[in-house]
Amino acid sequence: MKLPAMPFNIFTKHLFKLLLCLFLITSCQESKDEQGSWQKIFDGESLAGWSTKGGEATYAVKDGIIVGTTVANTPNTFLTTDKMYGDFILELDFLVDPSMNSGIQIRSNSFPHYKDGRVHGYQVEIDPSKRAWSGGIYDEGRRKWLVTLKDNPKAQKAFKQNEWNTYRVEAIGDTIKTWINEVPAAHLIDEMTASGFIGLQVHSIKGEQKAGTEIKWKNIRIITDNLSKHARKSPLPPVITKNKLTQDEIKNGWQLLWDGETTEGWRGAKLTTFPTDGWVIKNGELTVLENGGEESAAGGDIVTNEVYGDFELKLEFKITEGANSGIKYYVDTEINKGPGSSIGLEYQILDDARHKDAKLGSHEGSRTLASLYDLIAADSNKFVNKIGEWNTAYIKSKDNQVAHWLNGQKVLSYERKGKDFLQLVSESKYAKWPDFGTLEKGQILLQDHGNKVSFKNIKIKIL
Repeated sequence: MKLPAMPFNIFTKHLFKLLLCLFLITSCQESKDEQGSWQKIFDGESLAGWSTKGGEATYAVKDGIIVGTTVANTPNTFLTTDKMYGDFILELDFLVDPSMNSGIQIRSNSFPHYKDGRVHGYQVEIDPSKRAWSGGIYDEGRRKWLVTLKDNPKAQKAFKQNEWNTYRVEAIGDTIKTWINEVPAAHLIDEMTASGFIGLQVHSIKGEQKAGTEIKWKNIRIITDNLSKHARKSPLPPVITKNKLTQDEIKNGWQLLWDGETTEGWRGAKLTTFPTDGWVIKNGELTVLENGGEESAAGGDIVTNEVYGDFELKLEFKITEGANSGIKYYVDTEINKGPGSSIGLEYQILDDARHKDAKLGSHEGSRTLASLYDLIAADSNKFVNKIGEWNTAYIKSKDNQVAHWLNGQKVLSYERKGKDFLQLVSESKYAKWPDFGTLEKGQILLQDHGNKVSFKNIKIKIL
């Protein structure tokens, strides 16, 4: 017996119901699996496992809720986990007063060497203002905005004023994704920090903002195992920061000195083109290869095509065991036309623990990491990351006042062309080069000392 044909609209309706049921079954199963993986990091009764950092705002537990309260004349305050987290999935609920700004710190840290212990790291923004960037990613104490919601109106509309909101944050490898009330908010790929504490921010107040304003959090839970099983896909295109300028950097006049992909803007110090040997570009890293520690033995030093006067320069570098290299500035490749390195002031890059140069130099310690090579020693209490991890170098030269920073810590300063500087030069091996270190403008140089060293995120600001 042949059954009568089903009208198309009825068939579509039944098909939709079937697919919906399958989706709900799958979602319920996923929810059930996820439910058994959650761990509470707030017990609902006390602040055990948490500590306060920064300012003097207060935190208390009331009816199973963490309540943060603003205090006048104090900087940002953070209630942070004592435990550090690397890869994780985090969910929590928050209720914020419409007059306040706040945020959830993830992979954040507080070190004595960095801005006197200032809390710094990724922050999932809580923004009840008209801007509505809740769920965006801000880099507290470092690079400022990394991902805003200006091009994500769905997420902007997802925030509920004067109501509880739910965040989901996935930090897995170099990728951070956020959701606000189940709406995708941010998708970031960034390599700067792999682990740190989780923190709840009570922002400093100013203007018409009032002391005693409350911010609340509850249902704080985390997954740290089998993350690939629970991770969600995000429909948002990722914001990639590697060898890119952040919004704040663009606003403040920074420029990429290396594009992360080509040799554009650079050449060999003794060549008219980029070296064909000795340097490789791979995975957004510029690497000088190992060649037995012989200076300029393979590809040789590389320099910028452009010259610079007053500037700020920052980059990240990674050394191998026993490595030696350097960042030179105010370089003139014509001063020394013979073999060897071009002459210029040098921010030393060195494995202090393993390279003999750390114990040499015209002044004690003047050949150690971040020193002004062979002239001025860097602070011996400097903080250095482990071999194989990235360190940050920063050099500022303005009106002949020069300073070196390492990993956010100022490690030396001097007056270029000043009496003391000129005296040091006159007593050093550099005395034979006229105008050493006193050029009005010069090139930036990355040194090939025959050891494997990698560079990335090379940026400059002309002052």
